[in-house]
Amino acid sequence: MEELYGYTYEEIDEGMTDVFSKTVTEADIAAFAGVSGDTNPVHLNEEFAAGTMFKTRIAHGMLSAGFISTVFGTKLPGPGCIYISQNLKFKAPVKIGDTVVARVTAVEKDDAKKFIKFETICTVGDTKVITGEATIMVPSGA
Repeated sequence: MEELYGYTYEEIDEGMTDVFSKTVTEADIAAFAGVSGDTNPVHLNEEFAAGTMFKTRIAHGMLSAGFISTVFGTKLPGPGCIYISQNLKFKAPVKIGDTVVARVTAVEKDDAKKFIKFETICTVGDTKVITGEATIMVPSGA
């Protein structure tokens, strides 16, 4: 049962960070399109995508943003936390074969509500592809 529990509010300090990385595949894009219903041809049709500013197919922005959720739900804070809010800025495209690294860093704690604000960043190599900020409700251990 231990693996079903993450950090408690009291165990998290400002500056704590964790990451999740995933190489985006053709199957990931197809599965995300199927689950979300987002069948924009810029994600699914190479001929269409060749005529766009990206010149090739790109992954759904929300697919990469979902990797931020993976960090929260499985690592920091981990199981039991609840998303309250998230803002995102999409800075660069993610292509098939790119490895996205999602990093979250605790930046501010709200003791009254047991909320923690996190900086959220996704990168491909040295390029920031998504930046943002999230507020997460974290279970108390007290």
